[in-house]
Amino acid sequence: MPQADPSPRPALAGRGVLPYSYTVLYRLLANGVVILHALFIVFVVLGGLLAWRWRWVALAHIPCAVWGVLIEYRGWICPLTPLENHLRQKAGDAGYGGGFIEHHVLPAIYPAGLTPRVQLALGTAVLVINLIAYGILVRRMLRGS
Repeated sequence: MPQADPSPRPALAGRGVLPYSYTVLYRLLANGVVILHALFIVFVVLGGLLAWRWRWVALAHIPCAVWGVLIEYRGWICPLTPLENHLRQKAGDAGYGGGFIEHHVLPAIYPAGLTPRVQLALGTAVLVINLIAYGILVRRMLRGS
């Protein structure tokens, strides 16, 4: 009669369920980072408009907008991109090279990919949109409305 293994084992570990659940968890976390990243970009671009309604938003938005413009002008990679790639690799997926905008946003907008010229245009668009938004906000404040 075969002897039973006396060492305790988690019930699901031998069936590959636990590693699969970690894979799913890492994928969900990576997708969460993508959503957070997308919301951050929307806030960088349009947060100045929120400051029209809630002036306190400007305290958070202005540093974010400066960061967004610098990322585009300097060609830096946002720290959320390596975090997403790390989580994808932990899930067993391949990460990707380049930045979030290059990988997720530009394929929908610019099929040729991200070039320094496109980055300059994106950074300038963020800057102009926010200069207009804050210009209007300052004018409203000076008028007392």
